[in-house]
Amino acid sequence: MNSELLFCPFWSHTSDILSTIGYDSIIQHLNNGRKNCKEFEDFLKERASIEERYGKDLLNLARKKPCGQSETNTLKRALEVFKQQVDNVAQNHIHLAQTLREEARKMEEFREKQKLQRKKTELIMDAAHKQKSLQFKKTMDAKKNYEQKCRDKDEAEQAVHRSANMANPKQQEKLFVKLATSKTAVEDSDKAYMQHINTLDRVRSEWQSEHIKACEVFETQECERINFFRNALWLHVNQLSQQCVTSDEMYEEVRKSLEMCSIEKDIEYFVNQRRTGQTPPAPIMYENFYCPQKNAAPPGKATGSNSASSMVKNPPPNPRDRETYNLIYFVHCPQLELWNHFSLVFFSL
Repeated sequence: MNSELLFCPFWSHTSDILSTIGYDSIIQHLNNGRKNCKEFEDFLKERASIEERYGKDLLNLARKKPCGQSETNTLKRALEVFKQQVDNVAQNHIHLAQTLREEARKMEEFREKQKLQRKKTELIMDAAHKQKSLQFKKTMDAKKNYEQKCRDKDEAEQAVHRSANMANPKQQEKLFVKLATSKTAVEDSDKAYMQHINTLDRVRSEWQSEHIKACEVFETQECERINFFRNALWLHVNQLSQQCVTSDEMYEEVRKSLEMCSIEKDIEYFVNQRRTGQTPPAPIMYENFYCPQKNAAPPGKATGSNSASSMVKNPPPNPRDRETYNLIYFVHCPQLELWNHFSLVFFSL
C-alpha cells in the first residue's frame, strides 16, 4: 500500500461546512464490504452443508447399498477396494464440510473485529459532526444577532441626524442615549460573533483532523478486508482443488485393483468352485409299451449297426403277404394274440 492516503479525496465537493457526503460515501463502501464478507460467510456455510449432505449420502450408499456382492475372486477384491475408496471419499467430503465451517467462523470473527474497530472511530466522528453542527448553529445565531445590532445602530444614527434641527433637547438626548446603547450592543455582539467564529474554526480543525484519522483507519481496514477476503477465497479454491486431488488418488487405488483383475482367473475360479460333472446325460431311449426292448433307440434314431443291418435283412413285408406277417408278429408278440387273430380273420376274408 502507498504511504499517501488514498481516502484523502473525500471532502465535500461544496463549500458547505456541514456536508458529510465524503464521509458518508466511505461509510457506505465499508458497509458494503462488510455485507460482502457476510455473503461469503453464508456461502461457505451453505457449501459446507452441501458437502456434509453429499458425504453422508455417499457414506450410506457405500455401506448399505449392495454392489456386485456375488462376485468372486479378483473382481470381488476390486469391488471391495472400490467400496472402501468410495467410503473414504465420503469421509473426505464430511471433513471438507468441517473445514469450510471453520473458515466461515474465521470470516465471522474478522468481520466482527472490524465492526468493533469501526465503531470506535464512528463514535468519535459522530461526536465531531454533532459538535461542528452545534457550533455552526451558534455562530450563525451570533452572526444574525450581530447583523441585527448593526442595523439597529445604523437606524439610531439616522434618527440622530434627522433630529439635529429639532428644538426639543430631551428628544435629542433620548436619541443620543439610544445610539450609544446600540453602539455598545454592536461591540458586544461583534465580540460574541468573533468568539463563535474562532470556536467554530477550532471545532472545524478538530473535525478535519478526526476526519483524516478516520480515513486512515478506514483505509487500513479496507486494505485488510480485501486482503483477508482475497486470501479466504484463494484458500477455499485450494481446498476444493485438494478435494479433487485426494478423491482422484483414492479412485486411482480402484484403478490399480482393476488392473489386477483377471477374466481367466475369475472364470477358472468359478469353474473350480462350482463344477457339477464332466459327463453329459445319456439320451432317452424309446420303449414300446406292449413290447419293451432293452436299449431301444429313440424315434427316428438308429440304435447302432445291428439296427441298420436288421432293416436291410428284414424289410417290411408286402401287404399281400399280410397273413405271413401277422403270423410272424403273433409268434414274436403273444401279447397281441387277440389282435393278430382278428387280423388273420380279416385278411382271409
